[in-house]
Amino acid sequence: MTRHLLPIALAAAVAFPALASAADTQPPPRIIVSGEGEATVAPDMAILSLSVMREAKSAREALDANNDAMAAVIAAMKSAGIAERDLQTAGIQINPRYNYTNKADGSQEAELVAYQVTNTLSVRVRNVDKTGEILDKAVSLGVNQGGGITFTNDDPKATITEARKKAVADAMAKAKTLAGAAGVSLGKVLEITDQNVAPAPMPMAAKSFDAARSAVPVQAGENSYNVQVTVTFELK
Repeated sequence: MTRHLLPIALAAAVAFPALASAADTQPPPRIIVSGEGEATVAPDMAILSLSVMREAKSAREALDANNDAMAAVIAAMKSAGIAERDLQTAGIQINPRYNYTNKADGSQEAELVAYQVTNTLSVRVRNVDKTGEILDKAVSLGVNQGGGITFTNDDPKATITEARKKAVADAMAKAKTLAGAAGVSLGKVLEITDQNVAPAPMPMAAKSFDAARSAVPVQAGENSYNVQVTVTFELK
């Protein structure tokens, strides 16, 4: 071999094993499928949003009246068995209220007539059966706004695990169907990812409070937990 061809031969000897190695490391054929699983459970906790609104000529008077009313509500919640840790102030708003008068030139004249103070309390009711009783007591003591209810579970891990298993089984069934239709076989699982979907809140309109004369009728129903998974399989 001539001297000037020697470097080319050496380069080729190095390049061919590298190309073979690159071919060996190509990812195997794969299929990616999604699966969904659902599991239901009765809620064991209700979260209430209760608001007290008071109005007065001055912001100070409105705040004082609101403080007195909300203090009575909080005391009633505690006497009904609601723990301190389950009572949380969610917000306080102080807003002026105006009357608007139309003027001859088409403009409006604003007159400050009062201040409104709204205090919102979040209450966790760990005995769902007492939810209606708690609502009725709160309204009797001055709660006149809010009324949002979310039924939830203190520890939904077991239910989510059940939904997760169903989601994986659903993905595997889909993958087997697709692989069989394509004339190939499923290999090992290469990757699994999942995403939890929390149950939606169940709101109650505030107008239900106005008609309450006894314990408010409340139906807790069931919470549905959904899990979606994406599974990647090797194909053989």
